[in-house]
Amino acid sequence: MALAVLFVVGTLKPQWITHAPAITQPDVVAIRTAAPPTSVPALSAGSLSTAVHRAAPAVVSVNATKLGVRNPHETDPWYRYFFGDRSPGDVQRGVGSGVIVSPQGYLLTNNHVVEGANEIEVRLPDGREAKARLVGTDPDTDVAVLKVDIDKLPAITLGDVESLQVGDLVLAIGNPFNVGQTVTSGIVSALGRNQLGLSTFENFIQTDAAINPGNSGGALVDVNGQLVGINTAIFSRSGGSMGIGFAIPVDLARQVMEGLIKEGKVTRGWIGVEPRDLPAEYAESFKLPIKDGVLIAGVLQDGPAGKSGLKPGDVVIAVGERPVTNTVQLLNAVAALKPGSEATLGVQRGAQALHVKLTVGQRPPAQRRPPQ
Repeated sequence: MALAVLFVVGTLKPQWITHAPAITQPDVVAIRTAAPPTSVPALSAGSLSTAVHRAAPAVVSVNATKLGVRNPHETDPWYRYFFGDRSPGDVQRGVGSGVIVSPQGYLLTNNHVVEGANEIEVRLPDGREAKARLVGTDPDTDVAVLKVDIDKLPAITLGDVESLQVGDLVLAIGNPFNVGQTVTSGIVSALGRNQLGLSTFENFIQTDAAINPGNSGGALVDVNGQLVGINTAIFSRSGGSMGIGFAIPVDLARQVMEGLIKEGKVTRGWIGVEPRDLPAEYAESFKLPIKDGVLIAGVLQDGPAGKSGLKPGDVVIAVGERPVTNTVQLLNAVAALKPGSEATLGVQRGAQALHVKLTVGQRPPAQRRPPQ
């Protein structure tokens, strides 16, 4: 009788039966990402307000303060006579954005937003402010991780970049020109953008959602309010948005964040070569049976590639089972290798196809640019 009643109720009045609690997302390096709020307005036709309500509370303003470079002549009496007394080490302030990715207080932002800062403060949309601790930075991807100690932090949900497609609607949320939190909308214009010269490892999401100075480090979210990228740069001749913006995919940012939180650094593979895209003229002149690959212009003598017998003039066409057709693909494939592990490179040496085995080294830390 009980089963019969349950069947009838489940068929005619399913809302009377209590649903099981939703499964939460897996932890991110011992941090739990927040589930989407349930008390948000339903998505109305032509509106993205639901996505904004879900994501905007987790997007903060980041204020970085650093001391200016001292002028070596400021104590010279003649310099002071001609130029007057100036405050030594003038304070410089920069404004960007950041995204809270865990209730424990971890934030993602850009390295260039906080680089060289002596003090970092964040301001939440609800008006709360706090000083942030720099957990670590990765100049190779322009990612930085901050930590704040505030109770009841809103945290954004990490989205699935693999399912992102060109044409998908996205929102850019940040603090452009320090006017306060702003939301702009657009579409995904392209995926996998590289060779832009913005960072060492480039795999950007391109969008036409307006991104302006101050948006750096802010959130690029999908229509569900889930984080798919960290807004990083724009292509502009005027300093303002021209409809071409770039964001670091959240899966790459998450990988960097985990390394910085666990080890204080990001560990990447390295083989010690100077790679260049294969010129068509080179392949034609040497009558190579291939058209795509990465030309090895130089080999570090005591590096992993040098010890394995790789030579300048060789063309790398694969790292393990992963084909590589340009320099960016080679860098990304090698960086994904675990230092100390064995790897096999597919190499074209003239008319001869080779398989070169080597022991992967650890990529040296990126050199910081001198202040300008």
